[in-house]
Amino acid sequence: MRLVPYCAVACLAAVAPVFAEGITIVLDFQGPRSEQSITEMKREFEGIMKNSPIRFDFRTRAEAAESTAPDMVVVRFKGKCVFEPVPYLIDERGPMAFTHSTGGAVQPFSEVACDRVTRAMRSAMSGGDFAKGDVLLGRALGRVLAHEVVHILTKSGQHGSAGVAKTALSGSELIAPELRLETRDLERIGGAPFHQNFINR
Repeated sequence: MRLVPYCAVACLAAVAPVFAEGITIVLDFQGPRSEQSITEMKREFEGIMKNSPIRFDFRTRAEAAESTAPDMVVVRFKGKCVFEPVPYLIDERGPMAFTHSTGGAVQPFSEVACDRVTRAMRSAMSGGDFAKGDVLLGRALGRVLAHEVVHILTKSGQHGSAGVAKTALSGSELIAPELRLETRDLERIGGAPFHQNFINR
């Protein structure tokens, strides 16, 4: 099984837990996107997080600018968040996503490299998979997004031993019918520090 780089985060420090009731995820797209993929990404993310004690809400950057929500996570999507039948050459080196850290503290800012996610999932596709490429891309993006949000909620670079939070995933794991958070990782989210008035940072 070929594993692909998943994410990079530099912080392993723990912070005293403070619970947040709800978190707004701000989606900032830097390139073209498929609405079908984005709809599927949200559906997949919500399915992964359904047993989490935290509520999640999605907004565009424009919507977030008018929001008063205290807890926001900004996720920037770079490249083409669209599945194209004919592959194009990209630099596949580096992680599919990463979460920023400053001075050893994990920040509520992540970046997702859509082109790298597409490249990874394409390696596991065959036959009829290509007819539902945008749906599978959305599924993969939802899993990558969930992985980064776990880092942010736990304020830790720690990875899980299995499931969405593991260090690396194969292309087949990105598009498999199901991939969830392990119980241990859900427990880490349940006691996670987050509430730090991240709005307008």
